[in-house]
Amino acid sequence: MKELEEWVASQGKLLRMRATVSGKVQGVGFRYFASIAAHKLNVTGWVRNLRDGSVQVEAQGSQQALFAMYEKLCEGPEWSRVMHVDVTNIPVLRGERTFRVEYDE
Repeated sequence: MKELEEWVASQGKLLRMRATVSGKVQGVGFRYFASIAAHKLNVTGWVRNLRDGSVQVEAQGSQQALFAMYEKLCEGPEWSRVMHVDVTNIPVLRGERTFRVEYDE
């Protein structure tokens, strides 16, 4: 039983966040930037532009991976100017395997 508990603890907890990124974040390659970052960090989820000019991201992975993803979202691509990143923890989606760019709000 102790080995099972140690194995579960070593696997880390899967978490999911929803982030809304505001500033100059559309028309600057932000969705592509987020997609590349997610793939490098082994994060699943999606990214899309919102009608109000912000970008929304749902990302799922380990706590460490999501923290790194948050840092990337705060940084943004070269031509962006991130003013604020609002993050909310949301329920995990089981079975999600990729990170994708969505084109409709």
